[in-house]
Amino acid sequence: METTATPATGIQASGTQGRFVWHELMTPDPKAAEAFYKEVIGWGTMPSGLSGIEYTMWTAGQTPIGGFMMLTPEAKAMGAPPSWTAYVEVPDADATVDLVERLGGSVIMPATSADNVGRFAILRDPQGAVFAIIKSANPLQAETDPQPMHFSWHELMTGDLSGAIGFYEQIFGWKKQSEFDMGDMGIYHMFGRDRFTYGGMMKRPAEMPVSAWLHYVSVDSADAAAERATKAGGKVMMGPMEVPGGDRVATLNDPQGAWFAVHSKAAK
Repeated sequence: METTATPATGIQASGTQGRFVWHELMTPDPKAAEAFYKEVIGWGTMPSGLSGIEYTMWTAGQTPIGGFMMLTPEAKAMGAPPSWTAYVEVPDADATVDLVERLGGSVIMPATSADNVGRFAILRDPQGAVFAIIKSANPLQAETDPQPMHFSWHELMTGDLSGAIGFYEQIFGWKKQSEFDMGDMGIYHMFGRDRFTYGGMMKRPAEMPVSAWLHYVSVDSADAAAERATKAGGKVMMGPMEVPGGDRVATLNDPQGAWFAVHSKAAK
């Protein structure tokens, strides 16, 4: 694996650094969430095999793409809502946690190891948005464009756009891929690595009380998925609507209160 020194951080950057590799739902009702997402997205499930924890994996076809578990009492006590969290690959979990703290972020769950999974931590950026990191125990598959029922876009709404851009560039090595002027809403900054664009960052609207990540799943039709979500007890928070380039998106809320979004490609 190719590695390069990163003098500003002291972390050895790797060829997989900055990739979104896992997405995890914490929910107060795992059985209800399982039924909802199977209906709306079409995911399957399979046991994780992890010892000492009830953790189930989401599958797209035969491929595990994420997991879900009960929202823990400790998380509830800290005021954590039902939510999705994305895990991003790093070359050294402990060094990355240290760097996050030096740059003004904070630790929700310290670096922890799990057999055949890797070493991971759950963190907040300086503006309060939650994300996770992992140094995977096993080699990653070659990176490809997002597949159906995989997560295809990651959007940060933040109280400090320039600060967030700089923070994540130092943590993950993400680079600016392009930007879009949204007029009164400001600049939409698209980021990624190599030829891959992973998502966008924007200044959060005034009515949004906290900075947060929103994760999009690739579906056959954003409109149809929004309709399925409503019938299954969820709520449509925004859209479905067309975005620049012709793709369709909708922002949704599952019946337990976790936010997510769906994304379908423009017809060719």
